[in-house]
Amino acid sequence: MSSLSESTSSLTDPFRLVRLRGPADLADALPYLLGRDPEGSVVLIGLHGAHGRLLGRVHSGIPVREDGWREAAEAMAACLVGESRKRNGAPPDAALVCLCRSPEPGGRALDVKERLAPLARLLRVSCGALDVPVVEALYLTGDRYWSYCCATDDCCPPDGNKLPEAGTSPMAAAAAYAGLRVPEPAGRQERRLLPLAGEAAARQLRAFDAVAPELVRPMLGASREAVTVRAATLELAESMVGRFRRAPAAIDGVSPDERDDALITSEEAARLIIGLQDRTTRDIAAEWMEGPEAGAALRLWRTLVRRCVGPFAEHAAAPLTLAGWVAWSTGDLSGAQVALARALERDPEYVFARLLRQAYLEGVDPEGLRRCMREQRAARERE
Repeated sequence: MSSLSESTSSLTDPFRLVRLRGPADLADALPYLLGRDPEGSVVLIGLHGAHGRLLGRVHSGIPVREDGWREAAEAMAACLVGESRKRNGAPPDAALVCLCRSPEPGGRALDVKERLAPLARLLRVSCGALDVPVVEALYLTGDRYWSYCCATDDCCPPDGNKLPEAGTSPMAAAAAYAGLRVPEPAGRQERRLLPLAGEAAARQLRAFDAVAPELVRPMLGASREAVTVRAATLELAESMVGRFRRAPAAIDGVSPDERDDALITSEEAARLIIGLQDRTTRDIAAEWMEGPEAGAALRLWRTLVRRCVGPFAEHAAAPLTLAGWVAWSTGDLSGAQVALARALERDPEYVFARLLRQAYLEGVDPEGLRRCMREQRAARERE
């Protein structure tokens, strides 16, 4: 198996150089390098210099269709080289490949590893064509890893190589020292966005049925009526943000999400969810994206997502997009990725979510959008 000994990762202050000694350290470092859980991703990392400094990376979801793997591999290799030339003045001296995909329930990780082998090979060929040799290609899942660069058949055992406990690598230690939180796994993030069930869902549906006739017709009708609904929605939303700010995120043994669900009534949730279907209302609500408002707003949007039940499930695109935007704005890249992906699952043509996700994936600094929102807010307050 190719060795990653003496490879290092240059981190921004307050980090010093962190030494990663082998695939196990690299696997544990991936969430910190990406800012999110790497599950479902293909990651390409550039190595520079004699000590293999990790400078530059590109990542993407694993393409579903295998006939798109060659194009994806070539695009990622070209992107890595192009970004490295732009940022570091030279192409990488070598590269690392990581494929992260868990098997379906009841499936075998080894089968997934074999299915993804052609993608790993295409990435190695695409990088090699640009004079960037791939020194290691790994398949990672759960607490196991396999290498695609084994020189012999017995390099990796059939059940893979055991990874150490998550959070024990040098990168994890450096992150803890710097006060950075471990990115929450994508699976846990997704579970936090699941709709309510049982009697809670039934109560929410009754609330939707009660308030929808009152709100939908005015929102689609004359401009004066739409403005009235917009003002009422924003007033209620501002009140809810204040309520969430005053309440702790969790208390005693109650989960944070259960605590937040108890802070808002079914009728309040229905009025906000329906009101946020108006684009102008949603855009103004997006201005709660920094400072002490941001955390409370993010909790509120996630709570509203869970209230989008039954026939109103598609209404979740608006609060999901708001949750993704606030998460991205506040540095929660894992939360942003999950929320924006779920928003596009609900409505693939939801423009705000598409634009935010594209900007996020391209590494755009959200400060530009924050600045525009600040200016819009200030102009509105001067009116």
